[in-house]
Amino acid sequence: MVVLQYGAVLHLNPVRSERWRRGYVRASPLRVLYGSVGDKRKGNTEKDAKKPKICTADELHYVDVSNSDWRLALWRYLPSSQAARRNHPLLLLSGIGTNAIGYDLSPESSFARYMSRQGFDTWILEVRGAGLSTPEVEFGEYHNVTSVNGKRTDKFLEESQSKSQLLETVMRLSEKLSGFLNEVQGPVGPQFLDFQGRLSTSLEDFQKQLDLIVKNNWDFDHYLEEDVPAVMEYIRSLSKPKDGKLLALGHSMGGILLYAMLSRYCFEGKDPGLASVTTLASSLDYRPSKSSLKLLLPLKEPLQTFNVPVIPLGAILAAVHPFASRPPYVLSWLNLLISAEGMMHPELLEKLIFNNFSNIPIKLLSQLTTVFQEGGLRDRNGTFLYKDHLGKSKVPVLALAGDQDLICPPEAVYETVKVIPEHLVSFKVFGEPRGPHYAHYDLVGGLLAAYQVYPRIIEFLTCHDTT
Repeated sequence: MVVLQYGAVLHLNPVRSERWRRGYVRASPLRVLYGSVGDKRKGNTEKDAKKPKICTADELHYVDVSNSDWRLALWRYLPSSQAARRNHPLLLLSGIGTNAIGYDLSPESSFARYMSRQGFDTWILEVRGAGLSTPEVEFGEYHNVTSVNGKRTDKFLEESQSKSQLLETVMRLSEKLSGFLNEVQGPVGPQFLDFQGRLSTSLEDFQKQLDLIVKNNWDFDHYLEEDVPAVMEYIRSLSKPKDGKLLALGHSMGGILLYAMLSRYCFEGKDPGLASVTTLASSLDYRPSKSSLKLLLPLKEPLQTFNVPVIPLGAILAAVHPFASRPPYVLSWLNLLISAEGMMHPELLEKLIFNNFSNIPIKLLSQLTTVFQEGGLRDRNGTFLYKDHLGKSKVPVLALAGDQDLICPPEAVYETVKVIPEHLVSFKVFGEPRGPHYAHYDLVGGLLAAYQVYPRIIEFLTCHDTT
């Protein structure tokens, strides 16, 4: 195992702040920016000629997933003609409840564009339920139910009851959250008076998605066994690497998916089709760490008991953001879960919060909480431990961590790294005792990422881009 030390600190020119500002397009607060992307089209794969404005990639592709109604969105960034020719395309996987925007936040904070300028044919997958990925059945079609003797079917009634129960539970949660904030703050200032309105507005958008949420329920293994293989095959068909392999990089859950894929394919004696894997803030086993995700464990059983299918992460984060970013900063600690102090322009952080997060299915959350159990992450049946077979992998791995990552601390990252053969893995922690520091998202979009993190990734990818 290669353990890499932190490099020299580069200081940014203060005039960059204005350039960041020009590259930022302010989001409309609490509005759903992803919606229908046009007419349905036939065929298993396609490129959308009418790309929605929210998609800033060069191309937007769709891939049908076998045995499901899902059409997965793939954001493509074409390689620069001025860069060295690369042998493999690069697949980027995002974290839980997030979409492609995190990899392309602005012209000056874009991991995807950086990679395309280095010559990589770069693709970002939006798994089912995220961003522009949609089921073939549109929302309105769920209301065209059949009837027997003038009465609605039991299936429709069950779905209606589930939607009603979900919305009631979420509204109750919002009331408790509002009361908690008022209690903590004491006398309520003007900036807090519209909190309930903010969350209600956000939940109106959330309610529009209830048909989708109730109709489609999925977990981590759906991503692993269906979504990722489908898009890998599609990318291979277009990019045509000579050896049929891809380079892959995953942030947070995206990296967990890549680890799980290596383990599963080793167990089955198959070639995963990956030339190398890079993980950012990812682990299959969080037990040695003090990860803030442990705060979610007490919520697991009550949510399952009340049959709540999702946590509306995007709606909640958008509603509470003013309490974290404005005086008196009641919830300022929430921002530190995403980015260390001074590592993101405030407007870009706001754009990330308002645009990058979506809903998290309880089935997905329930499976991911097994990272805190003995042996780490398990499959949906609880019988297959993904970490058990990772050590058999022959795919080179670069594992990066942030020194102030409260979600996936360095000790959690290392817990997975140590089971990989030493000659195949490199491990690096970014951050210095006196700063700068790296939190969970900073490895992807922090102010210094392009100067300190990206070059290390390019070095690793180039080393393993041979055919």
